[in-house]
Amino acid sequence: ETMPTIRTDDNVNLYFEEAGAGTPVIFVHEFAGDHRSWEPQMRHFARRYRCIAYSARGYLPSDVPEHPDRYSQARVRDDLLALLDGLGIERAHIVGCSMGAFAALHFGMAYCTSGEKSRALSLTLVGCGSGAHPAAHERFKQESVELASMIRHHGMAYVAATYGHGPARVQYQSKDPRGFAEYVAQLAEHSAQGSANTMQGYQGRRPSLYALTPQMAAIDVPV
Repeated sequence: ETMPTIRTDDNVNLYFEEAGAGTPVIFVHEFAGDHRSWEPQMRHFARRYRCIAYSARGYLPSDVPEHPDRYSQARVRDDLLALLDGLGIERAHIVGCSMGAFAALHFGMAYCTSGEKSRALSLTLVGCGSGAHPAAHERFKQESVELASMIRHHGMAYVAATYGHGPARVQYQSKDPRGFAEYVAQLAEHSAQGSANTMQGYQGRRPSLYALTPQMAAIDVPV
């Protein structure tokens, strides 16, 4: 049985899952997640909507391009467009978390401005802004490159035990220990190459939101 995938214009297969019928909702995962991170939302919203969750490039079972240059903000943005086009979806509610929220925001800036036929019905951006403040931006990019190196040298089990238990993560552990345990186990299964390339090529080169305020203001769908 072949897995459901959409092929991008640079020949990367993106794995997706869908459930339900009706108005489409697309879920875009964070750095430490994958398509499985959205299971609670898929179960809830599939009762009334056509829900789609996919794994970004570099996240199994999607393809893992070997070179970091194939993981950029623009590339990840257009992977989302490829998914809509490949599934024949004209417009969808797009829900992104953290890294996925940046992808969704850039999608909005490119494909949801006045004068164009908007490709989103709405953008829901969860935790969109890490590393964006001018005082923190250069350090964020530097730390992303350093984390990429750590992933390459130590592997995903080490990353899950360190980064995966970082200060931004342990609130989840105290709130929902079973959910946290599942998240850490899934993080340890990720492709080290894909995660390192994502951190180096996408996170480590991400433009600051503060440099993009005019483009954000031009988005003409609910955010």
